[in-house]
Amino acid sequence: MPNADHTNRQVSFLQMIENNKAIIYKICHVYCPAAAEREDLAQEIIYQLWKSGNRFDTDRRFTTWMYRVALNTAISYYRKTNRTPSQEPLSAFENEIPAEENTAQDENRKELFKQIELLKEFEKALIILYLEGKNHPEIADILGISVSNVSTKLNRVKEKIKKSIPVKK
Repeated sequence: MPNADHTNRQVSFLQMIENNKAIIYKICHVYCPAAAEREDLAQEIIYQLWKSGNRFDTDRRFTTWMYRVALNTAISYYRKTNRTPSQEPLSAFENEIPAEENTAQDENRKELFKQIELLKEFEKALIILYLEGKNHPEIADILGISVSNVSTKLNRVKEKIKKSIPVKK
């Protein structure tokens, strides 16, 4: 019979996942445009979080660890299924644009998210974290790379996107 402390830790851990489920949904939308695939990936991420929960260092931020596990799981899933970019819209961000607005800025934003879908797995992770407002040290911690490497790779990804997006005025 499990002891009360163990049960309390499990409940607390599940609550932290529940409180931060938006992280899972955002990552699933970026890596899997199809709803059925998103559900599969979300379940896989939650399973991996649960499975690796004993490795969570309580001296660190839960969301940093959660991003790391979720992104690694999504990248592995993406590679395992050998996906190619879909023609479906990148709905994770596109839904944030009100349908009634159709300005040049909104069109540029939609184009940005189409270009994000075409990025390589690691580049997507990098730009997702950047768009989420994470600073370079946080991104470095989540992705397991140096801060200077974050700066270099992020600049390359931004340039790649800029070159691909036709500017609309």
